[in-house]
Amino acid sequence: MCTGGCAKCLGGALIPLTVFGFLANILLFFPGGKVIDHNECLSEEVWFFGGILGSGVLMILPVLVFLSLKESDCCGCCDSERCGNRFAMFASILFAVIGFLGAGYSFVISAFSIQKGSKCLMDNNEWGYPFHNGDYLSDEDLWSKCREPKNVISWNLTLFSILLVTGGILMLLCAFQVVNGLLGTLCGDFQCCGCCGGDGPV
Repeated sequence: MCTGGCAKCLGGALIPLTVFGFLANILLFFPGGKVIDHNECLSEEVWFFGGILGSGVLMILPVLVFLSLKESDCCGCCDSERCGNRFAMFASILFAVIGFLGAGYSFVISAFSIQKGSKCLMDNNEWGYPFHNGDYLSDEDLWSKCREPKNVISWNLTLFSILLVTGGILMLLCAFQVVNGLLGTLCGDFQCCGCCGGDGPV
C-alpha cells in the first residue's frame, strides 16, 4: 500500500474514535445520566475537556490531512503528479504530532481522574473527593461514601475509561503515521510506483 493510502486509512480510523471521545466528554457533564443544578458539583477533570479538546478538536486537522493525502488506489495514483509528494507526507508528520499531543492530553486527564475518583456528596453533606489513590477501584464497598449523584462513580469510571482507551489508540495511530510519514518523506511512494511499473522512488 502507498504511504499516502496508508495515511488515508489511518484518517478513516481516527474518525469514530474522535467521535466516541467527544461524546464521552459531553456525557460527563450529566453524572449518573442526570442534570446537575450546580456546575461546581461536577468533577474538576470534566472541565479540562480531554475528550472535546484533546481527542476532539485537536484531532480534526490530522484527520482532514490524512484523508486528503492520497487515493488508496495504488496504480491509479502513479499517473498523478502527486505521486511521491514528499512535502505532503512531511506535513502529515507535523499534524500527526499535534494529534498525538491532543490524544496524550486526553489520556493523561482520564488516567488522573480515574485514579482520583468522582466528586460527589459525601456523608458530611459536603461535596468532595472521598477516595484516595484509586482505592475505590478494588473495593466497591467504598462507593457507599458517595450519596449523590446516584451511580456517579460507575458513570464517570466508564466514560473516563472510554476516553483513556480511545486516547491510547489515537496516540498509537498518530505515532504510526509519524513513522509512515517519515517513510513517505524519505522514500516517496515507492510501493505505489513499483506496482505501476515505475522506475523507482519518486
